[in-house]
Amino acid sequence: MAQLSGVPILILKEGTERKRGKDAQKNNISAAKAVAEAVRTTLGPKGMDKMLVDSLGDVTITNDGATILDTIDVEHPAAKMIVEVAKTQDDKVGDGTTTSVIISGELLNLAEELMEQSVHPTIIFRGYRKALLKSKDILQNLATKIDTNDTEILMKVAETSMNSKLIEVVKNHFANIAVKAVIQVKEERGNKMMIDLDQIQIIKKEGKSLFDTNILDGIIVDKEVVHPMMPKSVKNAKIALISSSLEVEKTEFDAEIRIQTPDQINKFLEEEAHMLKNRVDKLKEIGANVVFCQKGIDDKAQNFLAKEEILTVRRVKKSDMEKLARATNAKIINNIFEIGESDLGAAGKVEEKKIGDDNMILISECADPKAVSILIRAGIEHVVDEAERMLNDALSVVKAAIELPYILPGGGASEIELAKQLRAYARSIGGREQLAIEVYANALEIIPKTLVENAGYNPVDLIVELRSKHEIEEGKSYGINIDSGKPDDMTKLGVIEPLSVLTQAIQSATEVSSMILKIDDVIAASGLSKGPEE
Repeated sequence: MAQLSGVPILILKEGTERKRGKDAQKNNISAAKAVAEAVRTTLGPKGMDKMLVDSLGDVTITNDGATILDTIDVEHPAAKMIVEVAKTQDDKVGDGTTTSVIISGELLNLAEELMEQSVHPTIIFRGYRKALLKSKDILQNLATKIDTNDTEILMKVAETSMNSKLIEVVKNHFANIAVKAVIQVKEERGNKMMIDLDQIQIIKKEGKSLFDTNILDGIIVDKEVVHPMMPKSVKNAKIALISSSLEVEKTEFDAEIRIQTPDQINKFLEEEAHMLKNRVDKLKEIGANVVFCQKGIDDKAQNFLAKEEILTVRRVKKSDMEKLARATNAKIINNIFEIGESDLGAAGKVEEKKIGDDNMILISECADPKAVSILIRAGIEHVVDEAERMLNDALSVVKAAIELPYILPGGGASEIELAKQLRAYARSIGGREQLAIEVYANALEIIPKTLVENAGYNPVDLIVELRSKHEIEEGKSYGINIDSGKPDDMTKLGVIEPLSVLTQAIQSATEVSSMILKIDDVIAASGLSKGPEE
């Protein structure tokens, strides 16, 4: 509403809700802090789990930050921005979602205290930006370069990401699987290592133990052999991948065939069979003994394939066809008559196997597969789902460590060292921006503080001990030993994380907190008008 010569002028529609100035800022900060508090207790090896129940009554038990925030139904716009931080972190590096959200909440919490001391949000924003840029430089100097072929280091990175998960008892087994899978699918493009995690297929089946989870040097296709007379297992497989159907094709235009005698019907059917037989003969001629078809296969064609003892699978998903091509080095062919021996893929073994309650096709013993499968086994559905989330985190951090081969000590060590160096940097800036940078440093310490609290120790004493350790050069890698409740060398304990995870976490947290701080006016549209009552 505005005033003109004492007459009020309505600008916004009736029913529109508007909050301005400090009210708007406090409201947004409170909502963001509430989201951060919701996941804070899940951080670290001793973090608690959340039980999430959706509208259909389905239950999810997890302490994975991305899963929690993706499942809960958040309504407040500022809170939604914090949820987006978790999604961005998950998409970029696959881990550190809880860390990024907790730092976001603490940056806003401490910024609110500065604003109450009459420090303008723009000053805080500028201070945060300077602190972020300096933090990236400090972290780069703290990081240690690794050899991407050193599987022992990569195993430690994977295990660290799984320390906080519900089923950490199998972390060594899962870390080994994750490292093998990522190394198998990595490709060198120019001077860079590129890893496409979509080429790692994850299949979940209930039954057996988590320790029965294994990696297959090939692909699993969730289909059955099309004909009972076909072989169920083929060794030294020569694999043809066909994207077209093995059926008599219909004419493009409506056509009418006039048949006047029974002989003509027989000739017509014989010709159809002959056309299908020619296609099967072509496959036999080039030596194919396994066929994967993306579309349908005629019953007659199935009979011909069975007689030639060619193991055949139909209606295979396009994504599975592409993985098969990468795993077996086969080419996907549309026209069967154009296929040659060089287009066939190779695998040591192709077999139909019963896994759980379903029959599946396992393509294994591939020479150098660029796509692999991981079969997750566990007793109940909740454990299988949590195992998948745990494995995804492990795959993501190993990928991050290979693509940017630098690591940092975990357990809150990097955050404490970063906070110490930022405080020294703040003194060189001066003015009110110095206050914002010091607040930024304090906010980073929320990570070790939360780790300590979740483990049941006194955060004040331990943080003081940690700070004193970091005053000496040899103490840079000291973090929280959750088991002993004392400061310890995280590098020696093997608690390490990729540089890109923490860098992305503080960047996402800084960006969203700065954005929320700069909002001083919230205009919410009025609700949809209700129709007339019936």
